[in-house]
Amino acid sequence: MTTRQSFQYSYSFTVLLMLLCISCNNQTSPPEPVNKIDSPQARKTTPEEKKNIVFFGNSLTAGYGLDLTEAFPSLIQQKLDSLHYPYKAVNAGLSGETTAGGKSRVDWILQQPVDIFVLELGGNDGLRGIPLQETSQNLQAIIDKVKAKYPDARILVTGMRVPPNLGKKYADEFQQLYKTLAEKNKTAFLPFLLEGVGGEEKLNQADGIHPTAEGQKIVANNVWEVLKGMLRERI
Repeated sequence: MTTRQSFQYSYSFTVLLMLLCISCNNQTSPPEPVNKIDSPQARKTTPEEKKNIVFFGNSLTAGYGLDLTEAFPSLIQQKLDSLHYPYKAVNAGLSGETTAGGKSRVDWILQQPVDIFVLELGGNDGLRGIPLQETSQNLQAIIDKVKAKYPDARILVTGMRVPPNLGKKYADEFQQLYKTLAEKNKTAFLPFLLEGVGGEEKLNQADGIHPTAEGQKIVANNVWEVLKGMLRERI
């Protein structure tokens, strides 16, 4: 290609590009389609419109040993999406968390809006034999902070059990403290988070404590059975 031919090609290409740009800028944008269906199920909800369900707990909530998508809060998000419920499930689980740690951490979590607060803590207290009064006081302090920051938020207390190696009296009173806490604060209550999973070898990881992916599905159903009623009241 000669120098003259190269110049002509470059010039022609530049002119063509300018004409295309002018043509695009002069086009009138088509009108936005009107959505004639305005039901809650049909209308897409923007992230700003969604309400938050905060799952505040330990490794059981965090999905220890699993992918985050296999933890029960993520499974509940799938249920919410399938039903077109305008809620976002926030996984605020932290492995190894005690109620004392939760009491210190909850202020940071409450910086985001909270519409429903699912409290799953205490299991690590029980395994460590922490005095029941201390565990109960810490859980109450967490509930108090939620109520103070978000008075209209609904709260779900999930119960936990511990093996009887620390004595039957301790195990029985540990289980009872959750029910007492829920009744005192008039919150929703799930008696045992791990119902159908705890003690089932095939549904737990090698440590015998943390659910497998299949176990987490059962945990999600346990929580959903209580949570779905709370959601209907909010919609």
